[in-house]
Amino acid sequence: MTSLQKLRKPHFLKSVSLLCSGNNSASPKSHLYVNGSLYILQLFRFCSVERAVNLRNGGDLGELAKKSRVVRREAQAALLEYLHSTRSLQFMDAENMSKNTPEFLDRLLKRVDMNDGDVGRSLTRFLRYHPINEFEPFFESIGLDPSEYASFLPRNLMFLSDDQLLLQNYCVLCNYGIPRNRIGKIFKEAMEVFRYDYGILQSKLQSFQNLGLKQSLVVKIIASSPYLLKGDVNRVFLEFLEKLKNSGVGYNWLEEHLSEGDSYNWKCMLELICLLGELGLTGEILGEVITHHPDLLLEHSGRTSFCLFGFLLKFGSTPSDIRTLFLQFPSISVVKFTNNLCQCYKFLVEIKMSVQDIGRMFRSFPLLLGTCELKKVTSLLGTLNCGLNRLCQMVKDDPYVLEKWVRGVKVDRLPGPKRVLKVRMLKTKFLLSLGFVEKSKEMERALKVFRGKGVELQERFDCLVNNGLSREDVIEMLKVSPQILNQTKDVIEKKIEFFVKDMGYPVSALCAHPALVSYKIQRVKLRLLTYKWLKDQQAVHPKLALSTLFLCSEEIFVKSYVKSHPRGLEFWESLKKKVFSE
Repeated sequence: MTSLQKLRKPHFLKSVSLLCSGNNSASPKSHLYVNGSLYILQLFRFCSVERAVNLRNGGDLGELAKKSRVVRREAQAALLEYLHSTRSLQFMDAENMSKNTPEFLDRLLKRVDMNDGDVGRSLTRFLRYHPINEFEPFFESIGLDPSEYASFLPRNLMFLSDDQLLLQNYCVLCNYGIPRNRIGKIFKEAMEVFRYDYGILQSKLQSFQNLGLKQSLVVKIIASSPYLLKGDVNRVFLEFLEKLKNSGVGYNWLEEHLSEGDSYNWKCMLELICLLGELGLTGEILGEVITHHPDLLLEHSGRTSFCLFGFLLKFGSTPSDIRTLFLQFPSISVVKFTNNLCQCYKFLVEIKMSVQDIGRMFRSFPLLLGTCELKKVTSLLGTLNCGLNRLCQMVKDDPYVLEKWVRGVKVDRLPGPKRVLKVRMLKTKFLLSLGFVEKSKEMERALKVFRGKGVELQERFDCLVNNGLSREDVIEMLKVSPQILNQTKDVIEKKIEFFVKDMGYPVSALCAHPALVSYKIQRVKLRLLTYKWLKDQQAVHPKLALSTLFLCSEEIFVKSYVKSHPRGLEFWESLKKKVFSE
């Protein structure tokens, strides 16, 4: 990292260097987790941003879209007739202004009285006596929102014909091939272009072609970077083209991958090429990297690649390491690759991996980490049935195990450690001694539910038998409710004693509803004592099954049985306080 800092850095890289240098007096841990985490958080946010696509023109027609197609068509035709025939605008310009101005048309129709039902005639009559500010539909038709063009509206002009320079330069751009809905971006970012005198804009466009660029490529460049039309031919842009040409990348490649909808910072892209050159990627080697991975250079004008570079610097990668990474860069977007690195960093932190080991992982396995879109840690812990320590150790022992934990890949449960296997074996032995069939549904269910050692389970089983239940009855009870053996011997004896001695039920009654043994003693007391009182008051059926009393929720029990007696709710609340205070 020290040697890398000795390299001559482009101006843009200074921000990366500042982020990466940190505080030299800080410990490695604080450097990575304090300064580093802040940088990584900023990087994660940068990589998570998705480009918005503006489908305004011809897309969202606002309130006008809710009206019938006939109304919309008649309104557009009336506006076209007005702009072309009355105001003498060129037909193509008038048509564009009438068809691609939904918000303006919506506002206009709200001002028109259409009680006679003839939209076209009503609008024509309105326009005859109420001239419109033609700059409003013009700006909207070239791709600007009302909020964007409000400040551009001239104070003393209403008609486009009064601004001949604007119309002239607009026509030059249209005739050159620049889409009309992209011209608004040029107006917003390079307004002085529309104040050029006759012939100047055409000569500027021609100067780009004189560099050897095809007209179709110039259209993309100007639509995405309007500022290049300001002043003389941009020196940085010329240097970028020269660097691209020297690396063997043709202009056809540039035309293929440039997007009119994006904005490009040619200075930033030039500095990225210079940085890659300082890493040893020059000439045809650089050309191959750029050709195979155009987004390294063009995605966010190379800023994502700078972020990736700075990210790797944080973990001590050398110039040679980064050069190797770019030479072996996988067939995924640089945004996706960088985002995966951020997610892997978060993953390694969550599994409690040490700072030193995280640094080693990123220095040694950047390609692996950048191509793995990992599952969440919580999901893996549940699926693998292991703890954080074991998960961390698995990654340290074999980093390529991460490839098995990517999203969309089925993850198998890990074999349990020896202690867990021994406990399971003892539980299985206990169940087999009771007559359970190996690998049957009843056995698997019991093994999942049981809590305790094999010896403890045997003691609890014997406790049930010693309290009046036959061995066969207890086995059948376990098949239905294996959780009854998850209680201590004392708790089981206490519940049976209350059930038999205090309530007068035969112990065999538990066979019909074995889950009762696993219920909390307070719940059992509250319901059985309440039922006994209701029976004495002759408010309920005297021979209700235990399952009827216990399977329903407390709300249903109160509604169905307690409230059947006028003083039932009072007795219930009083008994509840007494039972839960014991």
